[in-house]
Order: sequence, then C-alpha cells, then structure tokens
Amino acid sequence: MTTARDVRADMLINSLKEELKKFDPIKPPEWAYYTKTGAHKERPPMQDDWWYIRAASILRTLYLRGGRPVGVERLRTKYGGRKDRGVKPERFVKGSGHVIRLILQQLESAGLVEKIEKKGRRITPKGVSLLDKIAANLVKELKVAPGRVEVP
Repeated sequence: MTTARDVRADMLINSLKEELKKFDPIKPPEWAYYTKTGAHKERPPMQDDWWYIRAASILRTLYLRGGRPVGVERLRTKYGGRKDRGVKPERFVKGSGHVIRLILQQLESAGLVEKIEKKGRRITPKGVSLLDKIAANLVKELKVAPGRVEVP
C-alpha cells in the first residue's frame, strides 16, 4: 500500500493543500495576508494560499513523526531561518509561534490532529488516512511505482 512517505513532499503538500481548503475550520485569519511567518523574514509570503501550504506542511510533519507528539517550539525551530542583521553575522531565529499554534488548533478542530497534555500534538487516524489516500491518488494519477513518483 502506498503511504505519504512514498510520494515527493512538494507534490503531496500541493495536493493536501487543495484538500484542506475543503475543511470549514481551516481558514486563514484576516491578518494572515499582512503578517510575516517569522522574525527572520523581511516580507509576508507571496502566495495567496500560504496558510493552507503551511497547514499541509505541518500535517505532513506530524505524519512523519509516526504518532509521537510534537510541540509548537519544535515546529518553530523547523520553520525558522537565518536573520539578516545587517553588518553583524547572521543568526538563526525561530519561526512565528502564533501562526503555528493557530494552524494546529484549526487542524485539531477539523479532527486531523489531537492534543496530548504537556507533550504536544500528534496526528489522528483520520489525518493519517487523509494523507495516505492523497498519496495513493497521486501514485494512481501518475501511474508510476510508489517509490519513484516524479513530476510529469
């Protein structure tokens, strides 16, 4: 059976993004179009649907963790980057915790993620099923062996 691990990340996130747009609880807030995704960024994201892309990426990250809980701080580190400090050397800065926390809360209300007290959040069986179904559809569309999915 094809799993989400067998498909390239960019293709899976793109398809998952379109699927997440159908869920009612997952909606970007009004301020999402004007905010940066971290202190290391100079400008807000250019894509109109960046909120869904980030939500799909977070859901895939939780899937790859294999049911082990992950907290907001760990995800902030994943989505952080180098901050240009002018003449001073660049330093690593974590990503925005508010954006990540809101997306996790929305995924939780959609039933794709569950909260574990004092440990973080993990993906639910419904979320695992969604990712595996999308991966299977991608492999079926491209008619390629599961480990060799490539862009047409």
